Amino acid sequence: MVTQPDVALLGPAEVRALATEFAVRPTKKLGQNFVHDANTVRRIVQLAGVDADDVVLEVGPGLGSLTLGLLATGASVVAVEVDPVLADRLPATVGARAGAAASRLTVLAADALRLRAADLAGASGGSAAPDGVVSHVQDVVSRTQDAVSCTQDAVFDVRDAPNLLVANLPYNIAVPVVLHLLGELPSLRRVLVMVQTEVADRMAAGPGSRVYGVPSAKLAWYGTARKVAPVPRAVFWPVPNVDSALVSFERHAEVPPGQAERDRVFAVIDAAFAQRRKTLRGALASWAGSAQRAERILRAAGVDPAIRGEQLTITDFTRIAAAA
Repeated sequence: MVTQPDVALLGPAEVRALATEFAVRPTKKLGQNFVHDANTVRRIVQLAGVDADDVVLEVGPGLGSLTLGLLATGASVVAVEVDPVLADRLPATVGARAGAAASRLTVLAADALRLRAADLAGASGGSAAPDGVVSHVQDVVSRTQDAVSCTQDAVFDVRDAPNLLVANLPYNIAVPVVLHLLGELPSLRRVLVMVQTEVADRMAAGPGSRVYGVPSAKLAWYGTARKVAPVPRAVFWPVPNVDSALVSFERHAEVPPGQAERDRVFAVIDAAFAQRRKTLRGALASWAGSAQRAERILRAAGVDPAIRGEQLTITDFTRIAAAA
């Protein structure tokens, strides 16, 4: 990873100054805890393996701490921000601190849980900007004439779909966001997200683990997740009352089955963990129509009806769905 020295990262003073300037008060509802430590940002970018060839999707860029670190690698960044104030202000912050690198940023004022691949295609260079898209070059030019020089020729074109997701995710929606984006954007090959430690443990857990459950099994459908590093509370403002960790994810190399099969498998997973203390015969009774039919399906799939869902691999869940 080669970084560009002309990109100035944010520190504690800059983060607080921007929050004051924008009249931003971090809210628990949006899970806003802003990273203000430049070394942590550099570490995240390094662990994510970002380079100049990547198109990075960032969810919840906030005041722009991680955004600047990602742009410093030479990568292009599509930042999705649900807070309209922060989405509107981000281009100016990046323009003032990243120079020409600002031309590689596109900001979407949108809810990541509702993001569709078409939303990214709609932001392609030369097309009409859809509702919610912040035209980053126009904003940067108008607000930071002295800070950045960029032309229409430098406009970032997101016809190259994002191949990497890097984000400091709001803890209450971390797993739904990752699963939604993996399902919606087959182009995503790698993920590195910062989440609550307990969520990281569940995302990376394997069969037999006490915390193995729906997030673990559904992520395994797409690829392999692992917990890679803790993140201290002191690097955030405001300081959260929970511990954080980084989770990495690599998508399976092979082409995944279609959405219909995925939905059938996910329905089995949801049913198996809805009543964790029950054996599969009982837990899948509602899904199958009866406990007797659940047992027949499980035996046809080569799965013992007397075990529990936490003992099954994603391959087991797939066989059960196929046998129904």
